[in-house]
Amino acid sequence: MTNSLLGALAMVMRTDPGLVRGQNEDSVFVDADRGLAILADGMGGYQAGEVASNMATTLLSSGLQRAFKTCAAHTIDQGSGQLFAQRALVEQIAAVNSAIYRAAEDQSRFGGMGTTLVAAVFCDDRMVVAHIGDSRLYRLRGDEFVALTRDHSLLQEQLDCGQISAEEARYSVNRNLVTRAVGVDPQVEAEVHTHVVHPGDVYLLCSDGLYDLLETAEIQHLLEMFGANLDLAAMQLIQLANDNGGDDNISVVVVKVLREFPAPPGRWSKLLSLFR
Repeated sequence: MTNSLLGALAMVMRTDPGLVRGQNEDSVFVDADRGLAILADGMGGYQAGEVASNMATTLLSSGLQRAFKTCAAHTIDQGSGQLFAQRALVEQIAAVNSAIYRAAEDQSRFGGMGTTLVAAVFCDDRMVVAHIGDSRLYRLRGDEFVALTRDHSLLQEQLDCGQISAEEARYSVNRNLVTRAVGVDPQVEAEVHTHVVHPGDVYLLCSDGLYDLLETAEIQHLLEMFGANLDLAAMQLIQLANDNGGDDNISVVVVKVLREFPAPPGRWSKLLSLFR
C-alpha cells in the first residue's frame, strides 16, 4: 500500500485469475503519487482480451501523465484541475480506443478484442471518474455504500426499462453483455462524472469477477471491517470471490482518502503541481 498525493491518499491494487479461467484478462494500474487509478477487463479471443486491457491501462496512464505534465509546464494559471482532468480523460480514452481498434484491425489474432474501463483521477478534493462497460466504481462513506458508475450493459438497460427485476438480473444469461467497450468500434463515448471526496471515504474500482460473486452487502462489510488495512481488504475481497466459485478474473483497486487535498493558493491544481 502506498500513501501519496502529498499524504492525502492511500491506494492498493490486486488482480487474480480466479479458479476457472486459464489466463488473466484484467489489468490494473495505480499512481498514488499523482492520484490515478485505472482498471480494465479485457474481452476477445485467445490472449486478445489480455492485450486489450494491458493496452488500455498502459496507454491511458502514460497519456494522462504526459497531458498533466505538459499542462503544468506550459500553463501559469490552469484554474480548476478537475476540469482539466475531465478533458484529459475524454481525450486520452479516445486515443486508447483508436489504438486498440487499429491493433485489432492490423492483426487478425486480435480481431474483435476490446475492454471495459474505469479510471479515477483525484484532484482538488474531488474525484473525476470515467468509465466504459461494466467495470464499476463504488464509494463507502460512513455506513453508505453506493455505486458511482452505471453499467453500460444490456442487463442494465433491461433493468432501467423494467423488463426484469433485480432478482431476475442475478441469474440472467445477459449478465455479461456490454453495450459499450473500448477498442471494439472506431469511436466510443466515455461517461465522465465528478464527485466531491471527504476524508475517510473508501473507493473501490472492480471488475465483474468481483461483484458478480459477492452481494453488495458483503463487499460493504469487508471494506468496513478492513478499511484500516487496504492490503488486507483487497485480499479478502478476492478470497471471498474465489470461495464463491472464482469463475472469472477478479481485480480490485481500493483507495482511501486520508485528508483533504484542496488546490493550492493561486488556483493551481494540486494534481498539476505534482507534474511541474
